[in-house]
Amino acid sequence: MSASAAAMAAENPAATTIELRDVSRVYGKGASTVTALDQVDFSVARGEFVALMGPSGAGKSTCLNILGCLDRPTSGHYFFQGVDVAGLTRAQRALLRRNFIGFIFQGFNLLNRTTALENVELPLIYRRVPRNERHRRAREMLALVGLEGREHHTPAELSGGQQQRVAIARAMVTDPAVVLADEPTGNLDTARGEEIMGLLTRLNEEHGLTIVMVTHEASIAAFAHREVLFRDGRIESDRPTNLLVV
Repeated sequence: MSASAAAMAAENPAATTIELRDVSRVYGKGASTVTALDQVDFSVARGEFVALMGPSGAGKSTCLNILGCLDRPTSGHYFFQGVDVAGLTRAQRALLRRNFIGFIFQGFNLLNRTTALENVELPLIYRRVPRNERHRRAREMLALVGLEGREHHTPAELSGGQQQRVAIARAMVTDPAVVLADEPTGNLDTARGEEIMGLLTRLNEEHGLTIVMVTHEASIAAFAHREVLFRDGRIESDRPTNLLVV
């Protein structure tokens, strides 16, 4: 097994992209102990689109943070493409996050004084991709999300929906194994939210993009293949979204 997280994951292109086994996450000690996740079992196959739902404090955001290697379980195991993430060093987890996971945030998290092209290029700069190649790949991603011709606009010159499209292009420019989306429509009106969900659905269906998304809205979760409902740190239900259609 390679010493780098990137090589380890690349050597294990498993059909199951991510899997949690008996995962718990506990914060604090004594009387202030909070169990955010309680013995959770959960997996996502390559090419799936999964929505995580539940009330505030249910555990869905903690789950997403663990999947993104932004947090670690207190107990249990997290496997990414067959690799036990608990066995990786901090540097290896950072490499896994950088090379295999794309993030889409509710607040877009774009750099205000840089162009759409420069925002999309940013993950490639961290990977030391040559300038010409960065430009080419960033332009391709912006065209893919419908922003051809907007490459040199700053976030202030783009609508909310366009800013989220830039964020999606940035998440995809590294060709990640999975994209983690945290309330991707939370700052958008209904029309723009549906526009973004239509785009994510197309990327999932036409490009095989694996997506795990946190949302509070049933209408947004309905775009996914599965809805996983969290309550009090546990998974209360895990079912295809078509069962939710009345």
